[in-house]
Amino acid sequence: MSKDHIAFVYAGDLWIADIDGQNVRRLTSDEGAESNPAFSPDGKLIAFSAQYDGNTDVFTIPVQGGIPKRLTYHPGSDMVRGFTPDGSAVLFTSSRFVFTNRYSQLFTVPLGGGFTNKLVIPNAFRASYSPDGYRMAYTPLSEAFNQWKNYRGGRVSTIWLFTFSDHSAEKVPQPEGRCNDTDPMWIGDKVFFRSDRNGEFNLFSYDPSSKEIQQLTFHNDFPILKASPGSGKIIYEQAGHLHIYNISDAASQKLSIGVAADLQELRPRFVKGTKYIRSAAVSPTGSRAVFDFRGEIITVPAEKGDPRNLTQTPGIHERFPAWSPDGKFIVYFSDKSGEYELHIKPQDGKGDTRTFKLNGSGFYASPIWSPDNQKISFTDNARNLYWIDVETGKITRIAAESLYSPGVFGTLEGNWSPNSKWLVYTLHSAAYFKKVFLYSLEQDKSFPVTDGMSEVSNPVFDPSGKYLYFFSSTDAGPVKNWFDMSNEDMEMSSAIYLMTLQKDVPSPLAKESDEEEIKEAEGENEKEETDKKKEEKAEDDFSIDFERINERIISLPVSPGNYFSLQIGDEGQIYYLEAPVSARGPYASGTKLHKYDLKERKDEVLMDANRYYLTSDHKKLLYSKGATWEIVSSSEKTKPDEGKIKTDNIEVKIDPKKEWYQIFDEAWRINRDYFYDPGMHGVDWNAMKSKYSPFLEHLSCRNDLNRIIQWMCSELSVGHHRVGGGDYLQSPERIAGGLLGADYSIENGRYRFKKVFGGLNWNPDLRSPLTEPGINVQVGEYLLAVNGKELYESTNLFSMFENTAGKIVEITIGPNPDTTGSRTVNVVPVSREYSLRNRDWVESNIKKVDETTGGRVAYVYVPNTTTLGHTYFKRYFFPQIHKDAIIIDERFNGGGSVADYYIDLLRRPLVSYWNMRYGNDLKTPLASIQGPKVMLIDETAGSGGDLLPWMFRKFELGKLIGKRTWGGLVGTLGFPVLLDGGYVTAPNLAIWTEDGWVVENVGVPPDIEVEQLPSEVIKGHDPQLDKAIEVILEELVKNPPEKLKRPPYPVKTRKK
Repeated sequence: MSKDHIAFVYAGDLWIADIDGQNVRRLTSDEGAESNPAFSPDGKLIAFSAQYDGNTDVFTIPVQGGIPKRLTYHPGSDMVRGFTPDGSAVLFTSSRFVFTNRYSQLFTVPLGGGFTNKLVIPNAFRASYSPDGYRMAYTPLSEAFNQWKNYRGGRVSTIWLFTFSDHSAEKVPQPEGRCNDTDPMWIGDKVFFRSDRNGEFNLFSYDPSSKEIQQLTFHNDFPILKASPGSGKIIYEQAGHLHIYNISDAASQKLSIGVAADLQELRPRFVKGTKYIRSAAVSPTGSRAVFDFRGEIITVPAEKGDPRNLTQTPGIHERFPAWSPDGKFIVYFSDKSGEYELHIKPQDGKGDTRTFKLNGSGFYASPIWSPDNQKISFTDNARNLYWIDVETGKITRIAAESLYSPGVFGTLEGNWSPNSKWLVYTLHSAAYFKKVFLYSLEQDKSFPVTDGMSEVSNPVFDPSGKYLYFFSSTDAGPVKNWFDMSNEDMEMSSAIYLMTLQKDVPSPLAKESDEEEIKEAEGENEKEETDKKKEEKAEDDFSIDFERINERIISLPVSPGNYFSLQIGDEGQIYYLEAPVSARGPYASGTKLHKYDLKERKDEVLMDANRYYLTSDHKKLLYSKGATWEIVSSSEKTKPDEGKIKTDNIEVKIDPKKEWYQIFDEAWRINRDYFYDPGMHGVDWNAMKSKYSPFLEHLSCRNDLNRIIQWMCSELSVGHHRVGGGDYLQSPERIAGGLLGADYSIENGRYRFKKVFGGLNWNPDLRSPLTEPGINVQVGEYLLAVNGKELYESTNLFSMFENTAGKIVEITIGPNPDTTGSRTVNVVPVSREYSLRNRDWVESNIKKVDETTGGRVAYVYVPNTTTLGHTYFKRYFFPQIHKDAIIIDERFNGGGSVADYYIDLLRRPLVSYWNMRYGNDLKTPLASIQGPKVMLIDETAGSGGDLLPWMFRKFELGKLIGKRTWGGLVGTLGFPVLLDGGYVTAPNLAIWTEDGWVVENVGVPPDIEVEQLPSEVIKGHDPQLDKAIEVILEELVKNPPEKLKRPPYPVKTRKK
């Protein structure tokens, strides 16, 4: 807000109006989104962040309108925070130079462009200069409370008042139990801000002289979401309206703003693209395929014809189609009624649709027709297995998992016997190993047929009724423990097994012997009749002999592998997918479809495929590889694209406004049916739907919908509660800016290399362009020209590297600013420097700890508790196991899994030593440090990064040093995709112990609290690491690791 105008973002564009809300004008209309408008002190310019060129950069525009001027070019996101007090530069935040993705820093860029200046404040998210420019009010960290109402963990937003002259800082006081203070606005001699210290977010003021805090507004229905100052007033957003708070009379006025906009995102339009295909099936003969395509059920011909939309229901979500074996019908789930029901529709779309109400837990999947077309099995999100009688509509619950498993619906599904009277499925045991069960529809009873001592999966019947096939693994244990980090680099292999269902059926793999066959004469007609009678008899006489059935299991002669999706064609025709050894699913590149012929005892690879579906007549199959779908013969190898079907031709008309109502409702239902607490944390969930649904009619763009869903979901007051994605009308193409892996200073009007980051140039993620062979750039040299164009201070360095990531760029470098002694080399810039900066920080810490402690203390950094953290720990722990003590640094830890891998290694006690003739004695376990241990923690470490220090304390491994952790110890295990591809989470995993529910929204407090004071960090210090070194050296004095002395060698000769 300025003296005369207000600026705001609506429908993704920047608008301006008079101070009273009249004379509204649009200033921008680009493909990307604008955000964070701020007026210059004289009110003539507006600075804002925008995506004009595919990246989020800083722009300015006159209040009268015109062509926006771009000021920043770095490939990272630059977010406007305001202007310098004199109006000469724009203040913004960026993460361009940080070593952790948890921080951003403050920069200014001149209105004329050129070199960006980094402020000395170590890290900041929101900021406001004091009127004289000598001080700054800022929040150090990004906000956790937007998704999390009533958040009180370690990352609560705090406001610091920083003095530039001496680098001192003070905090705005907070009440006991913490709160969130944000949007600092330094107006006159007071700091105004938003806070939830007394309930909903309201405006407050703080007087730095008297230390008095005063509440200024008292909204109790909806929070104040944004606030910005201007001309002695504050404009803020609350309950979908803009308000102006007049500081002089302490009163708020609600504005009425009429925006006349075409709102293109609301217009119905056609969309296409294979990214919208979410599930698939194939017709009985392979004439057509059927897809769940962006919530519609679409059939596509194998060759001739056009895609056919069977449902044509914008704003209704249809999922998981399956074609009946007789080809007449397609079954799917639809939420047309407001809840998901089972629909059966004629395959050509003509005729009535039969609907069946379902009594499960809200969301359903895996509909599978019985061979007689009379029954359908299906599952729900609570991991229940059902079957429904298509004629009567009667639903029978067959089984339920006792332990919830990851994934949207888990792995439970039922496959039918040839006579449609039995179902086979797997169920987890108490040890979390799956067992095979056979269910009799006539008896309504299940029978276990495997013992649970191996992991089994994908059981299917042979069409002859004689065999049951399944995968089984005896080395799956570590991998099955999915929540444990210790399984990170574990692999499992499966073999294919066959069980004979009748005790008199011989093994199809019995040793063979060639014999002369004597054939009886038989007429052709008689032969056909005989074969027909055999088939009928096989179906009518289908039976299962359970006595000693688990002794009738044999292994097929196929080498164990990483197998998925076992399916059966004709008798003895076995199909399966083989993924690369390290893959955790069939969607990895290099996955292959195999066919094993039981009679010929021959296995062959048919094609590369990620998923496939056999036709009911077993003659063809539908498969996908990446985004390509094909229908081909099931009996022979085919060439790529030989059976490609025209999925690119699928096109549906959408109505965004109808969709957004459905998406809002489905996000609400996902939380109702997936959230771990059925009591919804005491929240009246129906009331929350009623509270926020009135905003739906005012949506201007898809991003507005995400905001409303976020507001609603935040009422549950829980971490990991996220919403995002969706289908946007326009998505600007990202331009990959190039970076050289260096820091720069301005000297003699030129850019000078201040630091060149080392890398591991054989590793693509750690390639440092300036250190590659032959480049030889030295600190102190100048970057004089790029692609022949000279570079001076007045030019923004990064503007010279637009669209250069991964491309050859010619740079001129030299020891002198006047280009004497310069040379020209070719470099290939990288798209991001984070990995280089992080590695530099880690290895600098290792060096510091090693030098300060005389080589006695190891330092190991763990960025998360999943793949990267596992890699870092292996990389840095094992080379330092000879040291006496260890500092584990888990600051900025992004979480992941249960960090048992770290804890188990850190807890290892000494077992023994082993003496050998030559060299030193060998310690067992070698990979262990028995001496003192400390762990560094901070406000941004969360989730698995909360659990790690909690476990460290629980097992009394040592002291925790730093700041209270984030406090987000719930988990997300998979949720249905929203209609337009967006997502919402509903945390369905939460921790408790004998002490009750722990850590969530509290965090893990340190034993020794150490603040990263700006004055110390600016000096180059790390107060928390310094304290860790101090403490561990003290511990080494008080509790030095015991040094055992080898006993004298034994004398074992017989004494005389």
